Amino acid sequence: MLSSFRWEKDDRVLISGQGCEDAVVLRFPSDKAMVQSLDFLTPMVNDPYAFGCIAASNALSDIYAMGGAPFSAMNIVCFPKDCLPLEVLSQILRGGQDTVLAAGAVMAGGHTVEDQELKFGLAVTGEADTSRIAVNSGARAGDLLVLTKPIGTGILATAIKAKWANAQGLEQELVKWAGRLNSVGAQVIRDHRVQGATDVTGFGLGGHAMEMAKAAGVHIQVSAHAVPIMDHVLELAAMGLVPAGAYANKAHCQNALWIESEIDPILMDVIFDPQTSGGLLLAVPEASLAKVQDDLRRQGDLAEVIGRVMPGSEYGVGLSQI
Repeated sequence: MLSSFRWEKDDRVLISGQGCEDAVVLRFPSDKAMVQSLDFLTPMVNDPYAFGCIAASNALSDIYAMGGAPFSAMNIVCFPKDCLPLEVLSQILRGGQDTVLAAGAVMAGGHTVEDQELKFGLAVTGEADTSRIAVNSGARAGDLLVLTKPIGTGILATAIKAKWANAQGLEQELVKWAGRLNSVGAQVIRDHRVQGATDVTGFGLGGHAMEMAKAAGVHIQVSAHAVPIMDHVLELAAMGLVPAGAYANKAHCQNALWIESEIDPILMDVIFDPQTSGGLLLAVPEASLAKVQDDLRRQGDLAEVIGRVMPGSEYGVGLSQI
């Protein structure tokens, strides 16, 4: 029934679930550490293929944020079969598989359940060199914060769901960035031995900066006006199209958050906007900055310096005008 979806063969698969097995056996590199993560989403765009791509990119991002390379993935699907045609599921699965294959990983099967609400994502296994892993706690005083994608997916998704004017154009902007893999940033982590990194997802840029600050025991200073923002996001936020999660993210960080009074409250909403498949936030030593930026930009990522890691006896995040 899923006429346009076909599993791709891969030599790393020793025993396949296509033979009615309940599990898949894969050949894994013996000299690598294993990195695992799981994430799934409800749709934020109307195109089912694009949704599959975005959800897969989002799940793979946790592996990339640690400097890993995706090795295999398994689908997680909740599907309302009485409400949507199976071709929608086929397109979602095809988008997910195409994204996993673009990441160089094995699509190894998955599990589907009937549910009233559509959800899709991946359980991902990655491989990593233990000497080249980046973590939240790796940020050090003096590091510069480099962001590899603009922010604003939560606000764009809110406008798309509301069928706002130019919804099709807004969806194209969202898909352009949220469907982009963070593989370039992961390669930069490995090549330049970046020790501090996170991906920017549901807690928003402000929330993930706070997680990094807390884990490393440092103060992170973010220049609000240096943060790259997707097209149309600021005007949509000014009209009130801000998801409730943005306010929850800001409230969660309140006890260790310092904000200059001159910062526009609308810009603050965007900085805490919950992201889907956002970019990587890298804590880069100043001596490595030029090479890191060159590698990112040469392969199509952004490489915007949005702040600095500061010394301090208490962790926290400061948001300044400049």
